[in-house]
Amino acid sequence: MVTAVNDYLPISALQHYAYCPRQFALIHIEQSWSDNRFTAEGHILHERVDSGEKEKRGVLRYERSVQLISRDYRIRGRMDLLEIELGNSPRYFPVEYKRGKPKIEGWDRIQLCAQALCIEEMKSTQVSEGAIWYWEVRRRETVALSDELRRITVTTIKEAREVFAKGLTPPPIDKKQRCRACSLVDLCQPNTFRQDASTRYVKQLGE
Repeated sequence: MVTAVNDYLPISALQHYAYCPRQFALIHIEQSWSDNRFTAEGHILHERVDSGEKEKRGVLRYERSVQLISRDYRIRGRMDLLEIELGNSPRYFPVEYKRGKPKIEGWDRIQLCAQALCIEEMKSTQVSEGAIWYWEVRRRETVALSDELRRITVTTIKEAREVFAKGLTPPPIDKKQRCRACSLVDLCQPNTFRQDASTRYVKQLGE
């Protein structure tokens, strides 16, 4: 949930917004939440990841459940795993764990990139790439933190903050297949709100 403390957005909220702005608003404005099989499996996965301790293997150090913050972007959160290649100029490699499988859409990559922005600010360094480990396929997807991904991530931060500041829940998106996997579908009632919510929402924004 978004808190009033320092007006910082949770990094995980960016993934919610990129997936569906209405989902973001239901969780972070209306403070609604409901679990389904997918979210329950995600909780179990992250409990396993977060339970690990720091370890070192050769020149690599592994830190788990790392707290992150960016004052420039006003985001904060916790990342699953940070791999650090030790040396005079340490190399930082963020790793995010997800229960599903690799996606064409970029919402998981946006969350990873936001984590990298925090690391860069906190450590005064550059992070060129990271990875997302997908439980369903049991493998990593390496992600290049390109200028384009950074631009999309910064835009997502800005748009999510604007929706939160307005305090209005947007209408459902047109991509109905996302609703089937969403734990909030019963609370959201997308088919009902799709009928006339868009016109009402635009009118509210102009008031």
